[in-house]
Amino acid sequence: MREYLKFYIGGQWAEPAEQRTFDVVNPATEQLAGRVALGSATDVDRAVAAARAAFPSWSATSREERIAVLESILDVYQKRAGDLATALTEEMGAPAALANGFQVGLGAGHLTTAIEILKNFSFEEQRGVTRVVLEPIGVCGLITPWNWPINQIAVKVLPALATGCTVVLKPSEESPFTGQILAEIFEAAGVPAGVFNLVQGDGPSVGVPLSAHPDVDLISFTGSTRAGIEIAKNAAPTVKRVTQELGGKSPNIVLDDQDFAENVAKGVLNMMGNSGQTCTAPARLLVPSARMDEAISAAREAAAQVTVGDPNGEFTIGPVVSGRQFEKIQGLIQQGIDEGATLVAGGTGRPDGLDKGFYVKPTVFADVTNDMTIGREEIFGPVLTIHGYDSVDHAVELANDTEYGLAGYVAGADLEAARAVARRIRAGWVAINDGFDFGGPVGGYKKSGNGREWGEFGFHEYLETKGIHGY
Repeated sequence: MREYLKFYIGGQWAEPAEQRTFDVVNPATEQLAGRVALGSATDVDRAVAAARAAFPSWSATSREERIAVLESILDVYQKRAGDLATALTEEMGAPAALANGFQVGLGAGHLTTAIEILKNFSFEEQRGVTRVVLEPIGVCGLITPWNWPINQIAVKVLPALATGCTVVLKPSEESPFTGQILAEIFEAAGVPAGVFNLVQGDGPSVGVPLSAHPDVDLISFTGSTRAGIEIAKNAAPTVKRVTQELGGKSPNIVLDDQDFAENVAKGVLNMMGNSGQTCTAPARLLVPSARMDEAISAAREAAAQVTVGDPNGEFTIGPVVSGRQFEKIQGLIQQGIDEGATLVAGGTGRPDGLDKGFYVKPTVFADVTNDMTIGREEIFGPVLTIHGYDSVDHAVELANDTEYGLAGYVAGADLEAARAVARRIRAGWVAINDGFDFGGPVGGYKKSGNGREWGEFGFHEYLETKGIHGY
């Protein structure tokens, strides 16, 4: 069993101010996987002070010095990749293939991308008689979720360090092991003392004092819209910058063409990945109403291919992260049945043969409308809803009829037609035919947040713009 009972503050592993712990449950077995210390406002004060003290020297380092540190992190990260993957499987039930593959691979990809961007990033430019200078914003409080823990830490910590900021990280208490190992990686890589600090804890005890702290210049949060609103309120009195990636209910518009059945199947499989626990997941599959029967058949067949079981085995998906999440998903599946949606696959209860663990049946509903709860609320589990549209204009209308705007998807053989639809979706990230780019911006419209992460766009979140007039 893992025990992580110290925080990483000012280059040292420090005892917490209060002796409180959180039990981390393995969602596949419902057994205790480990314990982590829970921080307090006092621990936040110590970490922020360490970050503030380190900021003058770190912000003054050269581009070359920061590149060398990032390259050292990458070297150690690659050596600890297996440890990170094992931790992911224990703390959140990610199947070993996913943990060793895309989950850990995202961290390496963001590291490589940050290094390449930093090599050529322009921190100054002349505009007429004015010199425009981009300077690090200062001390950054970073609050990350449990579902893609390495990815979310990477897209915050790496651009912050690359631009000369110092950070205090609070990972989710639901998946804290990976954050702890990443702190060990940063220490072994020689990140200077105080530049990176880690305080474990929950929202009330650590998230609130971090977001309200007067010596924190920026808060970056990924998580639910509800929590994001509270963080913004807490940050408002100190007028610090707040960037957020929040909830989503992303549409996936499948165009009416020869690849229709194949694209429906892909949409189902993409939704089920990571047990549906992805804020950008293609949760609403929009298909021509005239081809609904064909869509149902293709979706049912695809859902049958999604195997569920022990994440250490060869299964497509493992459990969802916690008993609380399991119960929430079960309630929403039942609500979909009660509201009259057509159950195509799955349903309530655990899959056959699984009596322990927070396993959810891969579930597909058809004939869903946007006034149904399952058509509007973020379920955050392996549950897909299929909606019918009468025309491309109707599809776009349905896609945008949501309080969210985090991501969107378009699938079709006619690239020009897909591009035209993608431009009309009100979301911060739209993927055509499963397009993916480490350098592309990710972020939300509407209640899905503000600001952008990934690639060069993530760098700008951590920079202040100074205009030196008459330069």
